[in-house]
Amino acid sequence: MYTQFGLVLMVTHACNLRCTYCYTGEKSNKTMPESTGRRAIERAIASMSPGGKLELSFFGGEPLLEAELIGRLIDFARERCLADGKIMALNLTTNATVVTPEAWRIMTLPELDLAISCDGLPEAHDRHRLYTSGRPSSAVVTQTIQRLVDAGRDFHVIVVVRPDTLALLPEGIQFLQKLGARHIEPSLDLWTKWTEADESRLEEIIVRCADVWRDGLPHHSIGWFDEKLAQLAKLKVTATARCGFGMGEIAVAPSGRLYPCERLIGEDRAGDPIALTGNVDDGGADFLSVRPSTPRNDEACTQCAMLSMCNTFCRCSNYVRSGQVSHPDRLLCRWNQKCLLETARVMEQLAPERNLMERGMP
Repeated sequence: MYTQFGLVLMVTHACNLRCTYCYTGEKSNKTMPESTGRRAIERAIASMSPGGKLELSFFGGEPLLEAELIGRLIDFARERCLADGKIMALNLTTNATVVTPEAWRIMTLPELDLAISCDGLPEAHDRHRLYTSGRPSSAVVTQTIQRLVDAGRDFHVIVVVRPDTLALLPEGIQFLQKLGARHIEPSLDLWTKWTEADESRLEEIIVRCADVWRDGLPHHSIGWFDEKLAQLAKLKVTATARCGFGMGEIAVAPSGRLYPCERLIGEDRAGDPIALTGNVDDGGADFLSVRPSTPRNDEACTQCAMLSMCNTFCRCSNYVRSGQVSHPDRLLCRWNQKCLLETARVMEQLAPERNLMERGMP
């Protein structure tokens, strides 16, 4: 039995945007039947030990196109967790362009960990994140972010980082910070081609982003460096079921097929080699028999001096980049190493200031 279980429901393949770098496949009106979502929730809860925690996430397409469905599934999960003595945590990733009354209610649920997809400066965002009509979406997304800030609602911003928008990233982060966003999560576009020249430019941009991170501390965070700081400072990190990759984490497509990660569902074609065995309606009352077919193997990394502080253990990212879950490619290694080095540099720069504060000096 799991003490924590991560369940990701891809509630729809539909989306009102046509982002050029989208990895979820062709958009369609395939929506998850409510019975499929309920069945998945029941099996996830049955997979947990008493007092366990269900991490329930919603994904798409654009999930808030199905805000009413999400609301009903949240109510169902809350009731089942309460009856079964389990804890529930919620997560949702949205493009922030659907702001119907029910969508807004979902976004502002106090127990929801909300992630907004926004690529920073309008110039960068509108290069790739367009409506189906071709109209840019940055103005609506910016308005939603400002509305959330005004409502006192905390959230994360996921910024997709591509070779063609790299140069705009540091200023994009500052733009989001000025809007009131406190938590920025840059995310490499793993599905596009990165040349060696791109990787070198990425390392240069990481240096500039680390400076933005330093200048924003302690009020603003940037995921690339926060995680490394926790490792270097040996801080206790809250445990999560995320990245279980089939063991304690299941992603469910609208069809009911099971995947080790929501980023690998794509168009959900039958026979996908990365899909897990079975369907949400197959098997017993829980997910305990579901296991990933290929474990993580660190043999290729044993000579790396940074292995103990490496976070390229995401099997999904590795699979996308190298076709193998067992190890990362050069892009992921260079990104990981540079983020660690820049976090250490910033910590060293801040050390004298920290020592003065500890001695009570101005």
